[in-house]
Amino acid sequence: MSVMAATVRGWRAFRVYCEMIKIEHSIFALPFAMMGMMWASAVTHRSAWPGLETFLLILVAMVACRSAAMAYNRIVDREIDALNPRTMMRALPAGILAHRHATLFFIISCTLFFGAAALLNPLALALSPVALFVTLFYSHTKRYTPLCHFVLGMSLGIAPAAAWIAVSGTLHPAILPITFAVIFWTAGFDIIYSLQDDVFDKENHLRSLPETVGRPRALLISRLCHVAAIGFLITGGVLVGAGLWFFIGVAVAAGLLAYEQSLVSAEDLSRVNMAFFTLNGFVSIGLFAFAIADTLLDRVA
Repeated sequence: MSVMAATVRGWRAFRVYCEMIKIEHSIFALPFAMMGMMWASAVTHRSAWPGLETFLLILVAMVACRSAAMAYNRIVDREIDALNPRTMMRALPAGILAHRHATLFFIISCTLFFGAAALLNPLALALSPVALFVTLFYSHTKRYTPLCHFVLGMSLGIAPAAAWIAVSGTLHPAILPITFAVIFWTAGFDIIYSLQDDVFDKENHLRSLPETVGRPRALLISRLCHVAAIGFLITGGVLVGAGLWFFIGVAVAAGLLAYEQSLVSAEDLSRVNMAFFTLNGFVSIGLFAFAIADTLLDRVA
């Protein structure tokens, strides 16, 4: 295995690390962090742009924290991944990447995260271990509780609140509904994604809602989560004083989530990947685009 891992060099090595941390999945939480950044800056500094330095530090902190969490997840799940036909070709179980290299990547990511938090403000630094713990803790929950989807949601949901703290040095309750929106949105789509592994989970004593309550009930819970997410988005928009365009974006997101739910049934999982990745990417990026439009049009007005 170590011989195979040692052969990964240059551009291929970069691609392996990107695959390990699923860099493309950054589109889930990062747009919400940018929304938190914009709104915090507008409230605190009367401008939606916090400055290049703050923006770059938030970007580094977000990417580093998520990279650390994904690397940790791949490390602790490598034996489980090796048993699952859907995941056995991931870098660690397939021997493409050595365990020590993944561990070094994890340590570097943590260091970058703490460094960026330290350069932002004292509260960001003080809470950075809490944020990292939440994102790492998720990796263990599937072994113990079917509520693991909500822990994953929490690990993404702290992004807008963390960005607010990064800009303002304080935590304002106005951003908390957006945090809850991301928690329920993430839990909803992760339940859909986990439908693929319900049989494997049962056979290997792993927990998920599909494994515990069955596919039909799990899908019902997923749909209720997405209804709750839309409710929290509306509440958050009201509390931060968002304008019409943001709420139009929320309506578009609601339509996309309804379509996402229509793609999957307990008997047909053939479109899970489209429901999980493609549509949720449109939800997060699309909502962020409407939030930017709302901010720009408000400035023009």
